[in-house]
Amino acid sequence: MSPYHHGDLRRAILTAALDVIATDGPSALSLRDLARRAGVSHAAPAHHFRDRTGLLTAIAAEGHGLLAEELAGTTDLRDAGARYVRFARQHPAHFQVMFTPNLLHTDDLELTTARALSGAALTDALAPTAPTGDDPHARYARLAVWSLAHGFATLLLGHNLDRLLGDEDPEEVLRELPMFLLPPA
Repeated sequence: MSPYHHGDLRRAILTAALDVIATDGPSALSLRDLARRAGVSHAAPAHHFRDRTGLLTAIAAEGHGLLAEELAGTTDLRDAGARYVRFARQHPAHFQVMFTPNLLHTDDLELTTARALSGAALTDALAPTAPTGDDPHARYARLAVWSLAHGFATLLLGHNLDRLLGDEDPEEVLRELPMFLLPPA
């Protein structure tokens, strides 16, 4: 074991944590176990993450950044919803952690910045069809679209839609959901 000479310990710990979360959930995380997986001393992860909550906060911040990238350049509400589901499918561990505030340092600057970016990307996706400003209808439209995409993605990741979807592409199914909020493209 090489306690202090690791190429990119932060990334190695994040990657190992994402693997654990994807298979066993966030409750299975242990900094000591992650250090062992990375081949470093048990104290080494603390140099990058104060504690387990700090590690989960870093994962959530990274996830929000990835979600903002995924949503950038959406063409309409259907596209935004499909991209949201694609993000959840491609980054299930991030997705699990991002929306569980009791696991996070919610006032962390990196996290609040990344959340603002992903929120702005979702708002931008709604801009062509939703009312603007602080109008309650604009807020409700954003809430409804996010709820639909997030609920669908959560059900999908939990394998609750397997029988209903069969072999259908979940992103295409979401695009076709007959919702008044999702006008034709």
